[in-house]
Amino acid sequence: MYRYKTQGTCSREILIETNGDVIESVEFVGGCRGNTQGVARLCKGMKIDEVIARCEGIPCQGNTSCPDQLARALKQMKAAQA
Repeated sequence: MYRYKTQGTCSREILIETNGDVIESVEFVGGCRGNTQGVARLCKGMKIDEVIARCEGIPCQGNTSCPDQLARALKQMKAAQA
């Protein structure tokens, strides 16, 4: 499981499980429960690069959001695995 500490959002952390380049599960700690659960469920079964492309750059409060933080987390996770 990959753990990412969020910055600039209501959520505090994102927990990510993958199988190769496919997302198995995403869990946001904190944040707007309905929105973060929705994002997490939509991402299940998707390829990492697709989630990054769809979520990167979405603003909410300031210049980031929970979906944007997920994209950043996935990019950081990929870089760590390379």
